[in-house]
Amino acid sequence: MFIILLAHTPGNPWTRWIPARWGFSDATEIFVFCSGMASAIAFGAVFERHGLAMGAVRTAHRVWQVYWAHIGMFMVIAMSMIMLNAIEFLPRDYVGQLNLYPFFENPIEQLIGLMTLTYVPNYFDILPMYLAILAMIPLVMALKKIGTWAVIVAVLTLWCAANVGRYFDLGFAFLEPLAVRLEFLHLPAQLWFEPPNNTREWFFNPFAWQLVFFTGFCLMKGWIPAPPVNRYLLVIAAAVVVLAVPFSNVGVREFGLDSARNWRIDHQYLIIKTDFGLFRYLHFLALAYVAWVMVGPKGARLNIGTVWPRVVAVIRKVGQQSLAVFLTSMLLARFLGAAFDVWREFYINPGTGEDGMSSSLWVQDVLFVALVNITGFAILIATAYFVGWIKRNPWKAEPAEKKLREPEPVSVLAGENAA
Repeated sequence: MFIILLAHTPGNPWTRWIPARWGFSDATEIFVFCSGMASAIAFGAVFERHGLAMGAVRTAHRVWQVYWAHIGMFMVIAMSMIMLNAIEFLPRDYVGQLNLYPFFENPIEQLIGLMTLTYVPNYFDILPMYLAILAMIPLVMALKKIGTWAVIVAVLTLWCAANVGRYFDLGFAFLEPLAVRLEFLHLPAQLWFEPPNNTREWFFNPFAWQLVFFTGFCLMKGWIPAPPVNRYLLVIAAAVVVLAVPFSNVGVREFGLDSARNWRIDHQYLIIKTDFGLFRYLHFLALAYVAWVMVGPKGARLNIGTVWPRVVAVIRKVGQQSLAVFLTSMLLARFLGAAFDVWREFYINPGTGEDGMSSSLWVQDVLFVALVNITGFAILIATAYFVGWIKRNPWKAEPAEKKLREPEPVSVLAGENAA
């Protein structure tokens, strides 16, 4: 959740250090994998206790919630961008920054597209992918009645079907007729646009991304065993993480490695984000394994000392309220980006001379960036705790004043001393 806030904040220097810059996978894989694990806890027990039909109803209820969260988030952010555009001193066109003019210029058709998920702008593409994957859970639970092998075969087959069109350049031209027949697996994101602009698909293909979701789901359900803690396996996983760095965004942009850039262009099908390329999956598994080993058995190393467990508790609270925190972060990121715009337009740029930024101005910029990001983190944490408090139904508790007025009942078993 914290990384997602940074990644969605325009002009945020801290994005240089997020996972997406250092490897093939990024925060999206973490989010989807953890969502799979959480769904196994939240919905798996319902299927086991109440059967397939009731489990499907419970899952459908969550899909319904996520759907309206997506619609509400779009409307609030779209309204907020209009509001920011109306503030004259702000230096940017915020509606255009999110490419929302097609919606406002043709609201009738695009509103139909929004409600039917056939108009999915890039900034608003995670929740549609998530709810589509959630809808697959009843099918996976039904396949489990046949056997774990049936689930694994179905998940892998669906991922391959979503990626079949990516391998034409390898000489597999005979797959083209199959890819045409499987075109329905690539959902339209601009169906109501005028041709040829109506061919863009969802940025996150749910039929491909379900692979990492159900990996987490199956691990949490115990359908597939956790990997052993093995020194050689750890070395291999760490090597995968390290060797990916030269071919990452850091390697291409920061180190200026032309060979890495050429490799990424020639092997795009292995790292493509839309259809969840194979190297993204392998890189994430390696990174997850290293992290899993580092935290120790059942997360024992997360409870070392007195300060760190409290930090972990806060992070865990944010994760427990992930939907509310995510919705908050998507809106918050736009306002944090506007704060960076104002800072640089009216303070940094006028103060930058021919020799570049002075040391004092550089320090001020670093401190301002830290202040903005830490404020954003604090708002996410406050959101998580507030939503957690609301979910406990505090209005049902006895008022504190009433408890003070009423004397404690005396136990007849306590005898005269208690009285």
